[in-house]
Formats: sequence, structure tokens, C-alpha cells
Amino acid sequence: MIARLVEARELAPGTRHFVFAVEGGEFRYEPGQFVSLVKKLGDDEITRAYSIASAPDGNHFALCANLVPDGRFSPFLFGMEPGDTVELKAVLGTFVLRKPAADSILVATGTGIAPFRAMLATPPQARFTLVFGVRTENTLLYNDEWRALATTHPDFEYRPTLTRPDSAWKGRTGRVHDHVLEALGDRRDVDIYICGLREMVDELRGRLKALGVDRKRIVYERYD
Repeated sequence: MIARLVEARELAPGTRHFVFAVEGGEFRYEPGQFVSLVKKLGDDEITRAYSIASAPDGNHFALCANLVPDGRFSPFLFGMEPGDTVELKAVLGTFVLRKPAADSILVATGTGIAPFRAMLATPPQARFTLVFGVRTENTLLYNDEWRALATTHPDFEYRPTLTRPDSAWKGRTGRVHDHVLEALGDRRDVDIYICGLREMVDELRGRLKALGVDRKRIVYERYD
């Protein structure tokens, strides 16, 4: 498949939201899945996987990506202009919401927020709490969207936390782990979806299991 860039906008320093249109018809996937982009750069064909950051919408899909200055693929991606194209591989991934949805805690750090944006485009029929951890307030990706969703849907709660807050920040601070355990409380009948760097995911899974959370209720995706 071939995807054509429709638009790109900055979400935070070094992070952009990309919208692509797939040529030749409808693009089918389940929210939470990822797509691989392929490009020949120099003598090598480079493939990179990105979680889709939008709900299915005809032939369109969105990605959220960081620029890695000394990387090979992201400088190409950030250098694309509207109208430029890139090759796609088949959509893959099992990091999707279970059906029927149970009360859930969604945990993300950095661009690990992308699959949750796709999942929450249609508010679920259960109580969802999003715990989102980043360093600074200006890197809370899609922050206005989460705050708006929490205002309009009483069964959705947004809990952002910063590890490097400035003096003006009045919200939660520190890593996501303790805030997830706070959201969990005494309940063991919720599903917990975790997406982020390996260290965070593995540590949080260990702490949840130590508290008696059934491993089958922990759904995760690591992207490093």
C-alpha cells in the first residue's frame, strides 16, 4: 500500500502529528493496532512501526512520532511535505480493547499515548481512567482533547503527571506507577492497558502482579 501525507503539525518540541491518506480505497484496522512504514534510504530499506493515533476514517489514519536527530527513519518522516508518499506494510497488533469493555485504567508515557487516542475516539461504555506521564507540561500530547473528553464524559477521568514540573504546575507529579496504584485502589476487577518504554511497562506490571492483579487483566505494548 502507498500512503500520501495530508498534513503534519507540531504537538510538542520534536513531536508531530501526521495524517496520511491511503491510496486505492478504505484502510481497515482496529483502534490500538500499529502500521509499519517502509522507505529505501540510501542502500537500505528501513521499516519502522508506529501505533495508529486515530480511529478508522475511510482511507485516512494518523500517527504520532518523535524526531530522533541521529536516527535513520524519523528525519525522513519529519522532512516529508504534504503530497509526499511512503509505503505501508499490513496493519498488525493485539493491543486493542477487549469486548465488552470493562472498567479500565489506561497508562501511557510519551508517544505511548497514540493508541489510546484511537481507542477513545469513541468513548467506551465503561469507566476509563487515563494516567499519562511525561516530563514537562508542554509535552502532554493531545492535552486539550483529554481535558475536553473528561468534561463531556463523566465516565472518563484524566490524570496527567509530570516528572519535571515547573513552579506553575499544580497537578500530579512523579512517575506513573504510584498514580496507577492510586487509581486502582482495592479493585481487582478492572483491565489495565499499558503502553510506553520497556522499563516503565515491566516495572508497573511487576508491581501490579505483586498486588494480586490477575496477569490476564494486564494488556501491554512496549515500543523500545
